[in-house]
Amino acid sequence: MPDAPVSYAARDGIAWITLDRPQVLNALSTELSATLADHAERAAADPEITLVIVRGAGRAFSSGMDRTALAEGTIGEAFYRHWIRALNCLEDMPKITLGVIHGYSIGGGLQLAVACDLRLAASDAVIGLGATRHGIIPDGSVLRLARIVGLGRAKELTLLNDHITAEEARAIGLVNWVVATVDVEARLRGIIDRAFHASRTATGHAKRLLHQSFHRDPRALLEEVLRAQTDCLASWEIREANLAWDGRRAARYYPPPPDARAAGG
Repeated sequence: MPDAPVSYAARDGIAWITLDRPQVLNALSTELSATLADHAERAAADPEITLVIVRGAGRAFSSGMDRTALAEGTIGEAFYRHWIRALNCLEDMPKITLGVIHGYSIGGGLQLAVACDLRLAASDAVIGLGATRHGIIPDGSVLRLARIVGLGRAKELTLLNDHITAEEARAIGLVNWVVATVDVEARLRGIIDRAFHASRTATGHAKRLLHQSFHRDPRALLEEVLRAQTDCLASWEIREANLAWDGRRAARYYPPPPDARAAGG
């Protein structure tokens, strides 16, 4: 689709979702949020995909809301429903999601990043919110940010709209890694390799249970934990883990063996 605001590519077990409005620093529009949600759901439903990587084309990850569209009144309920659909899908899918941020990663850019499981930041990233400055709430992060950085830091970022550097974000746990811009691709390759050495069955269950632990008494989840462990022990991945242990090598779960593909594993 020409001039699509978000591009999608799937290869070698990875879905690459790229915000593609570089002329406006990947500012968010209703069309962008709808396309982003569709691509996230496509990746979630694809049994061939193990890892989903979200990036931004050009000089920035995303500069946040398209202020021109907001001022013109074209940002409304449709935008927010698609936006929430996209972020919830990235957060909930039983696959690892990774935000790779650079340049301006503010407002909706940060909201999108915190919906991902992991965040890799280039050293040039400028990180912050800004919604309350524009008379709205940061809907994509207001229910997530405090769980990542703590309530005090989340209030500071949300209420005062400070911008911080990538290193400052790393210090408070907001991003997982910071590397020089020229080293992003190399670090990304290393993260991809590590993701392929983690069982997708196990990571899917672990991700879901970690999320649930914020909403429920962790001890009330014991039966769900046991069911998840039983599912792991019945998966093809446990066979690979045992073979790797016996062979004194690292287990690798991508690509899956033909019998696992045939069984839908």
